[in-house]
Amino acid sequence: MSDTCPVRSFPPVVAPGARVLVLGSMPGHASLSAQRYYAHPRNLFWPIMGALFEAGPELAYAARLRRLQACGIALWDVAGECVRPGSLDARIRADTVVANDIAGLLDAHPGIQRLCFNGATAETLFRRHVLPTLAAPPECVRLPSTSPAHASMGFAAKLEAWRSGLGATV
Repeated sequence: MSDTCPVRSFPPVVAPGARVLVLGSMPGHASLSAQRYYAHPRNLFWPIMGALFEAGPELAYAARLRRLQACGIALWDVAGECVRPGSLDARIRADTVVANDIAGLLDAHPGIQRLCFNGATAETLFRRHVLPTLAAPPECVRLPSTSPAHASMGFAAKLEAWRSGLGATV
């Protein structure tokens, strides 16, 4: 992937009955290559989803997505397109961000009452590019990034933060 060519995120994973939308910033190279959310082997997203919703990496990818949907969890990214040399969020060129139509998704799925950001960059991008377009935003919660680049917090602490943020009762 070129340092000047835009990268594009995936379509949302959402089903009727969604109550929580987890928003990342933009998939990294491993995810883009695999065409799967959170595909980097050291990303803790799927292990956390396994602990909370039995949607862990031991399941096939499609089964994980179905399990999250059955639990009312939707996935998407704030940026639909941007230029980002490498995979680090810090390298996203702010002047190139084109946001996904999160307002449209929320209109189509009015049961989504909470947005959970997978890290600070997702929240920052949302506040800059999406929040001004929303008449009545749902509750917003920033969670610790599951990225291997955010290694200062261990799995147990991230798991508890995600459990609380997602409103998981397991």
